[in-house]
Amino acid sequence: MKFERNVLAGFLAVSVLLGVFLQNDYLLHILVMVLMYAILASSLNLIVGYVGEFPLGHVAFFGLGAYTVALLSTPAAGLPLAVTIPLAALVAAAFGWLIGRITLRLNGPFFVIITLAFAEVLRLLAGNWVALTNGPMGIAGIPHPAVFYMLPWLAGKRGFVMLGVALLAITFFVGHRLVYSSAGRAAVTLRENRYVAQSVGIDPFRYSLFVFVVAAFLAGLSGAYYATYISFVGPEVFSFPFTATMIIIVLLGGKGSLIGPVLGAVIVTLLEAYLREFNELRLSLFGLIVMAVVLFAPDGVMGYARQRFQSFFKEAGHA
Repeated sequence: MKFERNVLAGFLAVSVLLGVFLQNDYLLHILVMVLMYAILASSLNLIVGYVGEFPLGHVAFFGLGAYTVALLSTPAAGLPLAVTIPLAALVAAAFGWLIGRITLRLNGPFFVIITLAFAEVLRLLAGNWVALTNGPMGIAGIPHPAVFYMLPWLAGKRGFVMLGVALLAITFFVGHRLVYSSAGRAAVTLRENRYVAQSVGIDPFRYSLFVFVVAAFLAGLSGAYYATYISFVGPEVFSFPFTATMIIIVLLGGKGSLIGPVLGAVIVTLLEAYLREFNELRLSLFGLIVMAVVLFAPDGVMGYARQRFQSFFKEAGHA
């Protein structure tokens, strides 16, 4: 517990230092993407790693957060981003509650299919409801936070690094409090053995729904951050590439660990940046690297580290 908290705090501190001292815009962009993916993957990890379900449609909440910011930031609405970003997360959480009440009563492939269908329905709505979403053309011109213009030091990508650090700190706080709360322990018990959990008075639906809503809230936060940074939102925010990326991050880093998604986000973002030079071979090389990690470290990098350095993690856990 203390070890995880120290590592996460250290990552935030390093991110702030990099944001302060890096002068290269491309490196700052990579750091922004690491922060965004860390938030998104952390939200998925709460469901996959602690509840034991696999929502292929989790990207729906990411897209809802992005579109909420885009729609509320238009001249017609004119709300500041200090208001739209929290509202985006709350809208995603509300949809998480609604969809969770339906899907969490299902098990196995039925849960996976329904969540995937939900994301696909939202993608079709975003692409065809031209009056609201501008259809395939998307919504452009999402304003940057006003504070970026008030403080020249925060202008450009450096400001987004600091915003990402703040949002990731919220993610770490929420995730840590959840995982080490009674609700988090109940979710882990459900993951290990649903029938044993029920026998000791744990309501599977109640606790799974609570974690599902929190995960949707954090995914909406990630989508809001992405939309604010890119200044554009289109139907592709509901598409499978985002889902595939967050799944790869969680599997590479190690599910069921608060550090895993962060480590996976760093690895995947750096790999994507490095492999861009290989053009057509990029996806094949990336796939081979992922396959190698999954084959030789099925529990991810964090799982391998725990097995390799058991004594260290035991001492750190008691520290």
